[in-house]
Amino acid sequence: MFDWDEKPELNITPLVDVMLVLLAVMMVISPNIIYEELIKLPKGSAQTEVKKKKTIEIVMNDSKRITVNTKSFELATFSDNFALFSNDYDKSSTVRISADKSLEYGDVMSVMSAVKKSGLTDIALATSQ
Repeated sequence: MFDWDEKPELNITPLVDVMLVLLAVMMVISPNIIYEELIKLPKGSAQTEVKKKKTIEIVMNDSKRITVNTKSFELATFSDNFALFSNDYDKSSTVRISADKSLEYGDVMSVMSAVKKSGLTDIALATSQ
């Protein structure tokens, strides 16, 4: 049945595999350990009130009529009118632009340019599903 005279062999292949994985993990993590004291995370406060930012909805229909929240504008005068309109909003407000798919790319980009020129930077282009 069994030959008791044979010496058992140690299979080190799984051991080497595990050690290589641990070595790879250590190589990835070690730069973070070295520079940990250089990373300064901001301290939070439990008393800070979270304010919800106002959003600005811009909808551009196929006849190039632009509706901002509830006000309507023409494309030709949108840049100046939106600059005056945006003074009532915080510059960190979110702007979402929705445009009809039949419009030209340049028309939508001119609206986006007017929004950027007014100082608003959080701009999203809405897509249809």
